[in-house]
Amino acid sequence: MNKVLTKTALLAVIFYIMVICGCSKEPSLIYKLNTEGGRIPAYPNASFAVISDIHVYSSELGSSGEAFERVMLSDRKLLLNSIELLDYAINDIIASQVDFVIIPGDLTKDGELINHAIAAEKLRKLTDHNIAVYVVPGNHDVNCPKALKYDGDTTENVPNVSEEEFAQIYGDFGYNAALMRDTNSLSYVAEPVEGLWLLAIDSTRHRENVEGGYPIVSGKLNQETIDWMAMVLNEADKNNKAVMAMMHHGFMEHWKGQAKLHSIYIVQDFANFGEFLSSWNVRVGFTGHYHAQDITRADFNNKFFYDVQTGSLVTAPCPIRYVTINNNVMDIKTDFIIDKLYPGTDFAENAHAFVKKTVMLEAGRTLKKYNVSDKDIDIIADAVGDAFAAHYSGDENPALKPALDKSKLSLWGRFILSQQQYALDGLWIDLYPADNDVRIQL
Repeated sequence: MNKVLTKTALLAVIFYIMVICGCSKEPSLIYKLNTEGGRIPAYPNASFAVISDIHVYSSELGSSGEAFERVMLSDRKLLLNSIELLDYAINDIIASQVDFVIIPGDLTKDGELINHAIAAEKLRKLTDHNIAVYVVPGNHDVNCPKALKYDGDTTENVPNVSEEEFAQIYGDFGYNAALMRDTNSLSYVAEPVEGLWLLAIDSTRHRENVEGGYPIVSGKLNQETIDWMAMVLNEADKNNKAVMAMMHHGFMEHWKGQAKLHSIYIVQDFANFGEFLSSWNVRVGFTGHYHAQDITRADFNNKFFYDVQTGSLVTAPCPIRYVTINNNVMDIKTDFIIDKLYPGTDFAENAHAFVKKTVMLEAGRTLKKYNVSDKDIDIIADAVGDAFAAHYSGDENPALKPALDKSKLSLWGRFILSQQQYALDGLWIDLYPADNDVRIQL
């Protein structure tokens, strides 16, 4: 028993050190808030679709072998179905006759030039039908050192794209039509319909990626880009333009505790950044990155901001959001296409099972680092898989949360679980408002 208690105490110290080390301060950013009040412009009527994290992948880069299988089991992306899922989504969007489409990043698996070329070719079908498309990069898209080809148990580097090449490839999808562009990032502002400005924010850290390294997943903004946004928002205010935003990383937490467990999915300094945007009457932003369907709201000094996060098109349930704005009211509807691609087959069922399986494998790898037994890993990872699967689909219902019998865990397993219980609880609680079909007063 003394050995167990000693081991438990040691782990408690390790967790404490991890928390302390994870709290290092970033340089303070300065935000120019709008403190003058004044008129709040109404949002003009519009209709648009949102798809995110489409992760286009060409099977020419490999579709079998040990190296590729390791990639498939390390994440929950239906990479080999990415192109057909995108084709289905594009045809669905064309039939909807929306005004435009926004895509908040991660257009490719890992920034491969061949995949960017395919993504741009596919998106051109939308513009050919007079549906404008606006994109921003995600952490997988620019200067990515993991642009690889898979052959058996080996990998080979393939060409990726630079910042300049990204803006050129997607020139017809936001950059060429930009009213203003930021010289310090791939951010820009466009006017998809008269009176509505789309602030497309590049929150990625692609300039910090190095050849042979690991791509940086987290997101942050530099002072120059924040100053540029302040200038843009001041111009919007002077010209009575309503503004909505788009960014890859989350504007805020989407479950209580997300910033503790998964801070890399939320932009750094998110609380101050949210206050900055809301002060300039930006009331809604669209994000991706977490592969989850979730909408949440933050309030700042009698103003508010909604973060509408859209799940990945290549992660079950593979959502498309359809948004209409009418009389300053935003209606959001969600179309899940996972069960439409191959109707009458077990494709959708297998895709949902794949999500849980890959989450469980990831949880198992993490638990193994803390010497959790295989028996305990099976129990805890199963609960983690259920929680994330629920969060990815949105509108989580705690009543459907499977019971976890802690009595079946060892003392050590119960201790490790206690450190992460907040995540299992938080993922099952749906923060206001609803996630998939909702009406928002702007």
